[in-house]
Amino acid sequence: MTPSLLAENEASPIEVFGTSGRSPFVLVCDHAGRELPRSLGSLGLTEEELRAHIAWDIGAAGMARELALKLEAPLFLQRYSRLVIDCNRPLSAPDSIATKSGGISIPGNEGLSAEARSERARAIFWPYHERIRAELHARKARGEPFILIAVHSFTPVFLGAARPFHTGLLYLHDTRLAHPLRKLLHAEGELVVGDNEPYSASEATDYSIIEYGERLGAPYVEIEVRQDLIADSAGQRAWAERFARLLPLASEAFSLDESEEVSRASL
Repeated sequence: MTPSLLAENEASPIEVFGTSGRSPFVLVCDHAGRELPRSLGSLGLTEEELRAHIAWDIGAAGMARELALKLEAPLFLQRYSRLVIDCNRPLSAPDSIATKSGGISIPGNEGLSAEARSERARAIFWPYHERIRAELHARKARGEPFILIAVHSFTPVFLGAARPFHTGLLYLHDTRLAHPLRKLLHAEGELVVGDNEPYSASEATDYSIIEYGERLGAPYVEIEVRQDLIADSAGQRAWAERFARLLPLASEAFSLDESEEVSRASL
């Protein structure tokens, strides 16, 4: 029998922050933390590697908390490193449990049995997503549609290539929120805004915005901010203030009433 991944006295994979008040916004931060279960040791990596982007989205959690406070919205953060299991990947994705990231091998993820992979999903992936789903189910039961905001960050340089974007907006088919928000960001004047850049959303590579946005018919956007811009608390506050100002304006482009598809979606 595969032993439990997390000991009883280890942290829950999910942190719930903010309030479930009247705000239509619900925030998720899939790569918020870089904790490792004690049973996995260091996964064979150095401390420097475990502080790098391969382990978590630097600055994303701080910005997400500031944004949740300003929007008076609930925020769900995933505490464990994406190297344990990536909570923004379908379990069928090749990098759900990556053996290499950013050109760095992950020794502790090599040669895992099906049972070991399943235990990581049972201990971390499913509790995190079941808690989010419970929030959305409760909103549906109350007749309260929602707008999903996924918060991430990206590296200024990837495999030697500099990224010019300050921020990027990711989406698949539903552009109700992403396109108005993109226009508002462009109107700020000084920003380079990526349209499905520096990453492109897909059902094969993304989970949260697909599962809770596309499949539930809810307006959504995945926000990416360059890590050097939100590496400290001042940058996190500044970007949170920007999105807290622009997201309500962008959401005025559509209606969230009982006629919306989201109100009929099955959770």
